[in-house]
Amino acid sequence: MKIPFLLRVVRSTQKIIRAQSHISSNVNQDEKKFFITTPIFYVNASPHIGHLYSAVVADCQSRYKQLRGFQTKFSTGTDEHGLKIQQAAEAASEDPLLFCTNVSQKFKHLFNTCSISCTDYIRTTEQRHYASVEHFWSALKDKGLIYKGTYEGWYSTPDESFLTASQVGDAVDSSGENVKISLESGHKVEWMKEENYMFRLSMFRPQLLDWLKGNPNAVRPEHFHQAVVQWLQEDLPDLSVSRQKSRLQWGIPVPGDPDQTIYVWLDALVNYLTVAGYPKNHQQWWSVARHVIGKDILKFHAIYWPAFLLGAGLPLPHTIHVHSHWTVGGKKMSKSLGNVVDPLERSSVYTTDGMRYFLLRQGVPDTDCDYTDDKVIKLLNAELADSLGGLLNRCTAPALNPAQVYPLFCPALFPVECTKQSRAVDEDYQMLDAVRNLSTTVEQYYEDMHVYKALEAVSACVRQTNGFVQRHTPWKLNRLDTEERLWQDTIIHIALECLRIYGTLLQPVVPQISNKLLSKLGVKQSERSWTALHFLPRFHGMDCPFEGRALGADNDVLFNRLERRNVKQKTKKEKASKKNLE
Repeated sequence: MKIPFLLRVVRSTQKIIRAQSHISSNVNQDEKKFFITTPIFYVNASPHIGHLYSAVVADCQSRYKQLRGFQTKFSTGTDEHGLKIQQAAEAASEDPLLFCTNVSQKFKHLFNTCSISCTDYIRTTEQRHYASVEHFWSALKDKGLIYKGTYEGWYSTPDESFLTASQVGDAVDSSGENVKISLESGHKVEWMKEENYMFRLSMFRPQLLDWLKGNPNAVRPEHFHQAVVQWLQEDLPDLSVSRQKSRLQWGIPVPGDPDQTIYVWLDALVNYLTVAGYPKNHQQWWSVARHVIGKDILKFHAIYWPAFLLGAGLPLPHTIHVHSHWTVGGKKMSKSLGNVVDPLERSSVYTTDGMRYFLLRQGVPDTDCDYTDDKVIKLLNAELADSLGGLLNRCTAPALNPAQVYPLFCPALFPVECTKQSRAVDEDYQMLDAVRNLSTTVEQYYEDMHVYKALEAVSACVRQTNGFVQRHTPWKLNRLDTEERLWQDTIIHIALECLRIYGTLLQPVVPQISNKLLSKLGVKQSERSWTALHFLPRFHGMDCPFEGRALGADNDVLFNRLERRNVKQKTKKEKASKKNLE
């Protein structure tokens, strides 16, 4: 009996899903690879702090994996097609490509300024992407998954999306007229009827549910995973994947039908494959792909995108990491409210690493986070300037470290076990245990993309180390007395070892500050990887490669305290400078 063509497609997708959970175990451990992406950002407006947050989250993961010895690919970029771009370019009286280029350059400049170490910055107006999209479309079409039909329904231009009746509600606009809006985004919708191409999304509902149920890490955090499962409990209608050229000129034409333009979301999602090398030589990177996205585009990434991939016979992403939004005063950022936070301006005021640290320390994937300048100042002063910076300044100051070296450790004064004769106390051993276990704790949090928890753990240990130094007041010891000099050197040696661990672990978050800290300690580039983390080897009777080594010559403060008055003045100057440039 001959099996219908579409049934064969279904069976092939089931094989892909069954194989999905085994992909990570098949990675060649001698050539570990890690591929992470941000969303590509829509160029209808300048970047805001939420865009930077997505990029910093992905950048942190990429840097962390490099420390673990992985070969990494990290992509970001801009989404440049669609009706919103067409309308924005018309409003600005600009050629669409020139309009896109100008805004895309703002994103690129922001990411370069904020140490976003992407290996690929993609624009959907590039020829390589056109070729990928055309090939992907043809793959779906050849399998009978795209057909021509008439679509009628509510359409949201800002969301570039058709909506079902259950997704639409009533509202009153600013002029007092009754309108229909998207219940999810709040954007106005209009009734539309047109002939275009449809993707057989409905047939993939069972496979998508199997994928989610069989792969608990497919979408993280857990409550976003459950949200997608809940969406799939409802009917999944076929998806319109093209628009009439008469309405949408700015996009990639449908292969073989120049009167139709490919739907912007199908076009945009394929960027991840383009970066991987699709349609040739993409397997090695695509098999380890992970996405970082905001919660507002979860449905596109966790339903449409996996269905497209299954239809094309390609593996699904390893994990879709979802984060929530940044608000200001509890409200979503918008131009109309005048509460959009300019990340480039704030990075200039608080420093690049300061801004990175704040976003990753305060950003919680599960819930929205509220931004205020006071929060930034308070956090950075407490944890970077006073706690971490103060510890480094104190322990490398000439008064405590006149030879400016990594001092010697005396095992007799700090034995393996606390005794009545030792000068160390129980709290000191508790601190050593906490720092010794810190890399394991931080590793788990980095792997789970709970960077805020990793930074919380590091900050707690920094406080313990400051408590250790304060408890033993090494500045009161007499260096003319041999035992007191040895004890002072031991205290400083332990504190510097703690600082070395903190500096190494913080590299994915604050690369410039970490480099400054480790350089001050005399730690070479080859000694900054995860495998070089061995903490306080002299305590365990082993040699310490840093003992007796000269400290770095840089005596600058690790992170300058932020004074509210100075911050406000600098912010005003930045805003004035920006206005002049515009």
